[in-house]
Amino acid sequence: MLDVGCGTGFVLAGLREALPGLRLTGGEPSADHLALARRRLPHVELIELDILEPQRRAFDVVGAFDVLEHIADDDRALRGLFDATAPDGGSILLVPQHAWLWSRSDVYARHIRRYSRRELVSKLERTGFRVTLATSFVSALLPAMLAVRMLPRGGAASYELESELVPPVLVNRLLEKILDGERLLIERGVSLGVGGSLLVVARREPVRPQRR
Repeated sequence: MLDVGCGTGFVLAGLREALPGLRLTGGEPSADHLALARRRLPHVELIELDILEPQRRAFDVVGAFDVLEHIADDDRALRGLFDATAPDGGSILLVPQHAWLWSRSDVYARHIRRYSRRELVSKLERTGFRVTLATSFVSALLPAMLAVRMLPRGGAASYELESELVPPVLVNRLLEKILDGERLLIERGVSLGVGGSLLVVARREPVRPQRR
C-alpha cells in the first residue's frame, strides 16, 4: 500500500499498528517531512513522490488521506493516483466534505476546497476508476462541528486550531467511541448521508486482453 502525501508518517504509523502484515510505502514531496517520517518509521519504505508527476510504480492499494483538498489541480492528482494504482487494485480517499462547512479551520489548514459526494465520485469516474463505496464520516459529530465553527471568536489571526482538534481527554475518548460506532456501520455496508468527511473507495479495473 502507498500512502500519498504521508507527511511526517502519522497515518502510516496507525496503518502499521492496525495492519502489521501490510507492506507499506509512504510517498511525500517534502524532504523535511520525509526526514521526520524516517525517525518515526525507520523500517518503512519512504520515497520522495509528487502525485502530480507521472508515476513509475503501481501499488495494490493507494491511499490519499486528507491530501486532495490541498491540491489546486485535483484532476491531475487523481490521474496520478490512477497511474499509481495497479490494475485490479484500489484507491482509498478521505477528504473534507460539504462546502457549507467551510470555516477558518479550512483556511488555517490551507484547504482549497471541501467536496460534495457527487463531485468527487464524478471526478474519479472520469479518471477511469469505478467507485465501490462512498460514505460520509464524522456524521454523528456534525452538529457539534457546525456549532463550534459558528461561534464568534474573532478573525483568522486569532484562530487556534488546537481548540478544535485537541479536546479534553475525556471528551476525546467519548468522541472516539462515537467514531468507532460509525466505523462499524461502514464496515457493515452502511453509507452515511452527511458528515464532516467523505470516504471513497474506488477500483481500477483489470486490463482485459483484446480479442483478435
